[in-house]
Amino acid sequence: MALASGSKAFMGDGASIPVIGFGTYLLSPEQAKAAVLEALRVGYRHIDTAEGYKTESHVGEALRESGVPREEVFITSKVFPGNPVWHQAPKSFDACIAACEGSLARLGTSYLDLYLIHAPFCQAERLDQWRALLELQRLGSVRSVGVSNYAVAHLEEIRAAGLTMPAVNQVELHPFCSQAKLREYMAEHKVLPVAYSSLAPLSSWREGQPSGKQSRGANMIGGQHPFPDLASRHGASEAQILLRWAVQKGFPILPKSASPEKIRQNFELFHFELSDEDMAALDALDQGLAVAWAPLDPTSVL
Repeated sequence: MALASGSKAFMGDGASIPVIGFGTYLLSPEQAKAAVLEALRVGYRHIDTAEGYKTESHVGEALRESGVPREEVFITSKVFPGNPVWHQAPKSFDACIAACEGSLARLGTSYLDLYLIHAPFCQAERLDQWRALLELQRLGSVRSVGVSNYAVAHLEEIRAAGLTMPAVNQVELHPFCSQAKLREYMAEHKVLPVAYSSLAPLSSWREGQPSGKQSRGANMIGGQHPFPDLASRHGASEAQILLRWAVQKGFPILPKSASPEKIRQNFELFHFELSDEDMAALDALDQGLAVAWAPLDPTSVL
């Protein structure tokens, strides 16, 4: 089936998720509401937020002011599990339930389409945190549940406990970091990969945003890459090439910007198609290098 702006992918639980979503990480309170309003105006129908992003209330305001019916917008949020290394207490089962209730209140909605554990930080509490999400799903507070930044070992922990597997795992995915072994395991166990930081290889990634990671992607391979040539041949931006690669691989994406022009461009991915040769050239860039998560690579979290 040909890809289009309204295309959806199937999560592991059989529910669908829009192929193009809009991320809100690192957007300031002033930017978040305006950016989400613009994204909804352009046609995005998936908004990604999190307890830790501090954008949920602004996303909720934008949703209400947009005039787009709630049932037409897929909303993802995440519970931050705590992190003892950062001197943050691990969340208990009950604390995860309360965190979701807080997210619902800030967003002004009675349910979430997808709720994730943000990272696998709390080894002793991880399974209870996952049980809490399954309970939230049973209660109807969330429709689908998943995880983010989980490696094979963390997913296998859930499987070995005999618990329902996550519908998705939201992870860093781009040509420099394709996570083939993780995706192979996820495919076997019907866990859909959702891509974040798709634009990390570009020098403009996180430009002007409060992030110390902005320079990592541009320095990965010394500037030697096929993005400019592919962009020129397809009449697209380099960002559109990277995003198109992801959706052709079957990954729902979460591009983010405060720029109305870039918000529009990141949604316009269907006026061209990457050939098999183009995809192979991009696949060949893989170096297994995480940019957004490094040096706190979740594969190093026990």
